[in-house]
Amino acid sequence: MLKFMVVLRRHPDLTPTQFRRHLEQIHAPLAKNLPGLRKYIQNHPFSDPSRTLPAWDAIVELYFDDRESMEAAWASPQGTASDADLPLFADMDRTTWSVVEELNLLP
Repeated sequence: MLKFMVVLRRHPDLTPTQFRRHLEQIHAPLAKNLPGLRKYIQNHPFSDPSRTLPAWDAIVELYFDDRESMEAAWASPQGTASDADLPLFADMDRTTWSVVEELNLLP
C-alpha cells in the first residue's frame, strides 16, 4: 500500500471555515472519485486551549495499491479535475505533498 500525503495551507482569501467547507464539500467528492483510491482521510486541527494551532490547515492522506495506480489516478480525468480545484481553496506556494513510508511502531 502506498500513502500520499498533502499538507494543505488555505488560500489567503479564505477564512478557516470557508477553507474547510470547500475541502469537505467540493474537493473531497473529486478526490474520492480518483480511480484506484483505496482510502481517503482528512485531518483537521482540533481546537485545544493548551496548544498552539499548527501552521497547516489540513493534512490529507490518499492510499493506493502502488505507485502505478497512483500515477494513473493523477493522469485520469478525475485527477485533472481534482488538481484544477486545489488552487481555488489552497495556497499552492505553501501546500506540500509527498509519497510517505508509514511505520507502525506498535504491535
